[in-house]
Amino acid sequence: MNADRLLKLFVPKEHKFVDLFEASAGNLLNAARLLREMMMNSSHGEFELIYNQIRDLEHEGDRITKNTYEQLNKSFITSFDREDIHQLTANIDDVVDLIHSISKRILLYRPNRFIPAFVEITGLILEAAKEIHTGILLLKDPERNKLNIIEACGRIKSWEHKADDIYFTGANELFSLESDTIELIKINKILENLESCINEEEKVANTIKTIVIKIV
Repeated sequence: MNADRLLKLFVPKEHKFVDLFEASAGNLLNAARLLREMMMNSSHGEFELIYNQIRDLEHEGDRITKNTYEQLNKSFITSFDREDIHQLTANIDDVVDLIHSISKRILLYRPNRFIPAFVEITGLILEAAKEIHTGILLLKDPERNKLNIIEACGRIKSWEHKADDIYFTGANELFSLESDTIELIKINKILENLESCINEEEKVANTIKTIVIKIV
């Protein structure tokens, strides 16, 4: 048994990180729900109201991220590897940042229409956010919940693949049918950001899976 492992047997572990992860994942889930609401709403008058709520969640995400890094710097022994705590925190924050960026583009661009791919991908983003939240809750007992956590991560991966297909189909239809160049640029940029968002959610899933594999 190496010295680090022996030390962990006798020094109390820091358990606050799961609570911080849960707060961060809950914040992400709320942002994903608002993004979905924005995509389902055809009224430009509602965009600013929803954007302001997402902006507030982005600020809250930054606060949670800062608190997590501060706690990490203070902790001698942690429940998970330090690099994984840092990575998971950064991954979740990146998703919320992208949701904020997408909502801001919608507010500024005010596209004349939302293509079906917008609604479909935001639906997948929301489902992935739910699984992230569930997976992190299960990290409170990773040994007992290993299978359920890995299954949740697998569903996120499958939805990311589905989003890729939707993205390429949507982009193909957009470039084939949209005659207004300015509108095409607007819609395509939002579409690209949506696809990037679910890619970032897959990174969250990969980090959660890494944590479980290391522990169990």
